[in-house]
Amino acid sequence: MAKVKKRKAKKPVKDNILDDFISPLRDERIIKILGIVLISFSILLIISFISFFFTGGIDQSKLDMDAAEYIMNSNVVVNNVVGKFGAYISELFINKGFGIASFIFVYLFFIIGLQLLGFKQERLKRNIVMSFVAILWFSFCFAYVFDSFSSEIFVFPGGSYGYFIQKWTTSLMGSIGTFVLVFVSFISIMTFSFKSFLPSVMQFFNSSKRNFDTQVMDRMRNNSTKQDVSMSDDSDDDFIGSISHSEQEIEMPINRDFDTCIDENEFDLNNVELDLEINHKLTDDLTTESQINGSDNIEMTIKNEGITDELVNKNIVPQDDFDPTLELSSFRFPEIDLLEAHDANNTKVSSVELSANKNKIVETLSNYKIDIVKIMATIGPTVTLYEIVPAPGVRISKIKNLEDDIALSLSALGIRIIAPIPGKGTVGIEVPNLNPEIVSMRSIIASKVFQESKYDLPIALGKTISNETFTFDLAKMPHLLVAGATGQGKSVGLNAVITSLLYKKHPSQLKFVMVDPKKVELSIYSVLEKFYLAKLPDAEDPIITDVGKVVATLNSICIEMDNRYDLLKEAHVRNLKEYNTKFVKRKLNPEKGHKYLPYIVVVVDEFADLIMTAGKEVEQPIARIAQLARAVGIHMIIATQRPSTNIITGIIKANFPARIAFKVASMIDSRTILDTPGANQLIGRGDMLFSVNSNLTRVQCAFVDTPEVDSITRYIYNQKSYDSAFLLPEYVAEASSSDGIGADTGVKDPMFTDAARLIVSTQQGSTSSIQRRFSLGYNRAGRIMDQLEAAGIVGPSEGSKARKVLVPDEYSLEQIL
Repeated sequence: MAKVKKRKAKKPVKDNILDDFISPLRDERIIKILGIVLISFSILLIISFISFFFTGGIDQSKLDMDAAEYIMNSNVVVNNVVGKFGAYISELFINKGFGIASFIFVYLFFIIGLQLLGFKQERLKRNIVMSFVAILWFSFCFAYVFDSFSSEIFVFPGGSYGYFIQKWTTSLMGSIGTFVLVFVSFISIMTFSFKSFLPSVMQFFNSSKRNFDTQVMDRMRNNSTKQDVSMSDDSDDDFIGSISHSEQEIEMPINRDFDTCIDENEFDLNNVELDLEINHKLTDDLTTESQINGSDNIEMTIKNEGITDELVNKNIVPQDDFDPTLELSSFRFPEIDLLEAHDANNTKVSSVELSANKNKIVETLSNYKIDIVKIMATIGPTVTLYEIVPAPGVRISKIKNLEDDIALSLSALGIRIIAPIPGKGTVGIEVPNLNPEIVSMRSIIASKVFQESKYDLPIALGKTISNETFTFDLAKMPHLLVAGATGQGKSVGLNAVITSLLYKKHPSQLKFVMVDPKKVELSIYSVLEKFYLAKLPDAEDPIITDVGKVVATLNSICIEMDNRYDLLKEAHVRNLKEYNTKFVKRKLNPEKGHKYLPYIVVVVDEFADLIMTAGKEVEQPIARIAQLARAVGIHMIIATQRPSTNIITGIIKANFPARIAFKVASMIDSRTILDTPGANQLIGRGDMLFSVNSNLTRVQCAFVDTPEVDSITRYIYNQKSYDSAFLLPEYVAEASSSDGIGADTGVKDPMFTDAARLIVSTQQGSTSSIQRRFSLGYNRAGRIMDQLEAAGIVGPSEGSKARKVLVPDEYSLEQIL
């Protein structure tokens, strides 16, 4: 046999020289030192620049010397505060560089130094780009403005760069063309820098035009009024006065936004033309004083104590749509740059891994004499779905029973078999990838699916097994149950849900009620108190951590739910969306208690702890909210790390059709959450199953880190806010006695006196009026009515009719009280 010559092992190729040079720069200590150097340099730079404007003329002759002699000759003395270095660097940046615009370099070096030291700068890339644009533009602009006398001073305002560009553009387009170029470039830069720049300019010109038109109309009106007065001097003295057909004065309230109370005195609405037929129809409802003379001149004064529905229907009141975002019209949604791209260094599934897994699956099935016709692979971020088409005559249950054998052959963490895949004639085998990818929240928020979604409460959770962005509408769910073992991604999942809503909903459209018994998971959102959070009137902490406060808050939400149903009933609509649409179109009168209603999302973390400490006191209001609150825009998200039957009871499961299951320890826990196994075979780290009406979808939850959430909340916090958090109705715990306090007038409700004055002043003994006026629940309002009956203020109940008020006036009431 011929000897086989052994090949010598190749020596590893030495790393690139460039890598050897760059690698020390990755040292954190060097980065910190570089940051300190940049900040120190920026301080020296601004001192040098300022000193240069006072001493530059004196030092100019020395700056014209040869560079070597200037630096090495110790006899050369300059007047700049920072010495020869300051004089030289100022000459280099200002006269030979970009002129006065060089001061922007100070800001640029300073913020970069802060970034290197670890102080995170919002929109750093944008600031750097805009700084360079500003340097170039200001240099050009200063050179153009100070061109006529720049030769008379030692400082070039635009620097050499600006001087060169200005001379070139002037020779090319002349002075007028250069001015147009400066103006157009300024408008372009401002438009790209500030989205509201052009709309603000247009609004300014439109308002100026309207003011001019108003002045012209006022002058014409004054002239016509003088003519009418001179004509009416000869008319009969019995007539009140005269006004031409083209102008009638009507005293009436104008409240374009319907968010302030309407004055009950006389109001003035000018320049409204009424047809004579409409005037006659209004005489039954409005107090009018009008006299019509032979020349058909009319003077009309209409007095009304508010805008009635009839006036709204007759289009006398302005019909501009109500804008709920008007109070915070300057609110800006968080920017996408606040989120990190965690998926930048993700490794993809290699073709070698795919082929190996396919071969092992086929080999394992063939060992058990299961033939397959076809096998396909769909690569996901965490798992790869292998779809197999079994040969005719193969029983699917036979493949299902081989779950553990396939997992053994693949040496995989957990195999999940879907037999069959719904809607397909295939059997699915989900195999975890060797190197799972990280799905960043940034890629999910920036996706077209989420950005263009028209959902009422859009939530983006992550990516499916086919790498598609998974979104759903919480308003359609309508409630969400999240469960899983400790450390498997529940908190990150809650942050992903809340972050999705913060990126899509304005503070006027959405409010959160956050319950956090652990006191640390949701505390990061406390800075959003005056933007997105709702709480009880007497609550100090916007994040509810005390169990007693939890019970009161949940019952307060039940009161809010009842009050909203009363408003929907009066508006003759079925759900919150129809109600708000009707209110925006100004078809509902705010004087009758109507208002714009935001969605309320109740987030409860560690539900198991609440059940252990409060039990039925917590479960009952949650069950009531889950059963009834969907139509009025109140939705719940409940999370627990202990998915046992005494925590996730039948009542909870029946009212939470949408469920998210992260990895759990056993099949029993999976069945408790999803009513089916599968959650026990997940691989953790955000891998989850999303179930809606028994339809399962495997999703890799998007990763959003705590610093990212903090950046988002701080970004919102630094903007203009409301005066306070959204206040829920006050809740007073019911008495333990079955009779309550209704029969005992000695222990009266705190609202008894106010309710009595309301009943006597309106002379209407209605329980619903007490509910609406004081935002009370039906039970408490009923007890107050019983106390009023016992005190002799109202009569006994007469079925569905309002009770008779026995006290004629407030003076008599004060005697009783």
